[in-house]
Amino acid sequence: MAKYLLVYHGGAMPQTKAEQEKVMQGWTSWFGSLGKAVVEPGNPVGKSTTVASNGSVVGNGGANPVSGFSIIDAKDEADAVKMAKGCPILAGGGSVELAPVMAM
Repeated sequence: MAKYLLVYHGGAMPQTKAEQEKVMQGWTSWFGSLGKAVVEPGNPVGKSTTVASNGSVVGNGGANPVSGFSIIDAKDEADAVKMAKGCPILAGGGSVELAPVMAM
């Protein structure tokens, strides 16, 4: 098994309590379907700030801001992609970026 970092981008922010509950149920169900593959469910994140090698600082998340992350165990990239395709952020118009976590 390999660990994969799932980085969430975008997605719609629920506007009502009912929408919030529906979104949370979607995440709870998805994580439940992944079972022990979920190493770290992660959290939503706020707007990022980028510090470049020249020392410049850019705020406000950039062109495709990160909205959250998780870490999963998967057999390989194809398995990780299959799991990511069930992510509820996709239903809200967001995307999931995935990358293998390198063992050090």
